[in-house]
Amino acid sequence: MLKTNQDGKLWMVTQPDHSQIAGFIAAHWGNALFTRPGFFSAETVADPERLRAEVILAIAEHDNGWWEWEAIPDLSVADGFPAGLGEALQNQQAGIDRWRRGLTRFPRRPFVNLLISSHAYWFYAARALQTPEPAFNHPLFWKGAPDKLCPESNEALLAFMAELQKQQLGSIEELRADPETASWVEPASLAPLQRLIQLCDGISLALCSALIPSKTGASKGLGDDSYELHDVPRRSWMDRCTITVTPRGDRRIELNPYPFDIDPLPVVVRARIVELPAERPAHVHSWWHACVPQHIQFQFVSAK
Repeated sequence: MLKTNQDGKLWMVTQPDHSQIAGFIAAHWGNALFTRPGFFSAETVADPERLRAEVILAIAEHDNGWWEWEAIPDLSVADGFPAGLGEALQNQQAGIDRWRRGLTRFPRRPFVNLLISSHAYWFYAARALQTPEPAFNHPLFWKGAPDKLCPESNEALLAFMAELQKQQLGSIEELRADPETASWVEPASLAPLQRLIQLCDGISLALCSALIPSKTGASKGLGDDSYELHDVPRRSWMDRCTITVTPRGDRRIELNPYPFDIDPLPVVVRARIVELPAERPAHVHSWWHACVPQHIQFQFVSAK
């Protein structure tokens, strides 16, 4: 659960809803300046439209390991509502188990599993490795180390990362064995897509939470922060740039340079919003399903 306190209200967005927004962002990624997902090596990739569809599915489902947790969530000691992401991640083993569960959802989609597994690997690499690859630093960590998100020892993380690498090699072998998908896992095609899942996740998190660090001061969240997206693939993996994200009021958010196919791009966040102070729910499932979700519309816009 993504929980944000802002202006006397508690906003709650489920991980699957946030993940679907990331998929929406991926589906609109690409224009004259930015290559569409699946087309980074269009001259050599077999059926780039099919690859694009796999990428969008992976990004839209990257948090599917949270399904069971969101159905029966742990409750926050502080307020009695479902625990926020920071609280949930204090249990490192439970987080690892969620990734494992999610990576069993789509046994017939090896590329989907490859991207989600890569996403999990680089999330933990920022915490567990002494010198992680900077090009795959998640937007969550663009201003600093993520120790507070993963408080336990590195040994379990390193063991899980080794497990993820083994799984990725299996997916790559399966994809290479098929002439129609072998080109998908060539570095020039794969690396931009491994980065794109991180970027779409980060952009969605900035709308749904206050987890992305702000350029200055404390993060306010819900689209009200300025931040930077680094190592954004533009025409190819060798052509990367920084996108500056700036709120412009009235839930309009400027991205410069602008990566989407529609300008402005409307994005809807589905949230439960509670006026504070609020009574602790006596029965959280009855309260949750009776609470009418609100659909908050944002717009991504280019610099004028």
